[in-house]
Amino acid sequence: MDEVEYLRIISGQRQDWRARLFYKPCFRFLSLLYGAGVRIRNRMFDWRLRTVRAVEVPVVSLGNLTTGGTGKTPFVAYLTQWFQNHQRQVALLSRGYRALPGEVNDEKLLLDRLCPGVPHFQNPNRCDSAVKAVQQGAQILILDDGFQHRKLARNLDLVLIDAVCPWGYGSLLPRGLLREPKSSLRRADFVILTRVDQCSALELEQLREELTSLVPDDRIATATFQPRALINVTDETLSLESVKGKRVWAFCAIGNPAGFRLTLEQAGFDVAGLQVFADHHHYTSDDVQEIGVRAKAAEVDLILTTCKDLVKTSEPMFYDVPVWGIEIGVEIREGREFLEQILQGLIK
Repeated sequence: MDEVEYLRIISGQRQDWRARLFYKPCFRFLSLLYGAGVRIRNRMFDWRLRTVRAVEVPVVSLGNLTTGGTGKTPFVAYLTQWFQNHQRQVALLSRGYRALPGEVNDEKLLLDRLCPGVPHFQNPNRCDSAVKAVQQGAQILILDDGFQHRKLARNLDLVLIDAVCPWGYGSLLPRGLLREPKSSLRRADFVILTRVDQCSALELEQLREELTSLVPDDRIATATFQPRALINVTDETLSLESVKGKRVWAFCAIGNPAGFRLTLEQAGFDVAGLQVFADHHHYTSDDVQEIGVRAKAAEVDLILTTCKDLVKTSEPMFYDVPVWGIEIGVEIREGREFLEQILQGLIK
């Protein structure tokens, strides 16, 4: 079973007898085992039965409760640029999830482009990475996808929640997408609701009410991801206005493909189709050929993807159709002032 089919099952899109009578009960049983393991592990950290390592500089952890799709990479870039603007040397720490042997993953490729010159240490042992980063002169460490990585002490725990699918279909892995129960948000110092422009005002209000039982209301911010421009593999750019209304074919391998499609539609593109690959997918020549053939058949003007996917391709055209990535910027709508006060406190 591939990742796309798995998501169709747990989201309820697939309702055949195998999904209802076999897959979902199996996933539910495995979720119980997984949940027991998560609770035991968290209790060991809570009761200080497991060692937590601290370093000499502030550590900011950026994470989430669910697997993928909340917009961590743009936020890592946002935080990096904020600290750089305040004259601090930043280093990034990440696991290197789904990197090919001897290579780096798509997140590092994208962050190298968004944050040029910023050291990025990829290692499952992020405590070792933190020590190396400090030795090399880092003054602030940003721990990417760090909410569950409790071995490294942090000064600030930021958690992102996708307002469109906040609780990962309501269950722990693998029955849903939750890495740990919602109650774990009590560990968070600050929560940021992302993609708030893609849900209704009523849904957002209900979500905030649910969150305030776990996190103080003044510790909750809202944010959107705004398209800024198009860029291709040769670093050429196009303004959004110059291509608004164009018919496009899209592809992506991210945690929230539906959110990407909605972003394209809100930006004014006529989306003829979206090809979805598993999160962090490494594109082959066959994939490129299939995308190009389908785009050509749809008679589109452009092929669009995320910048996270663009860095894994090398061709400016698939079957004579231009390929562009859509640059996304973070816009904090509510709670920015309080968040910046917290960040300011780390650099005094």
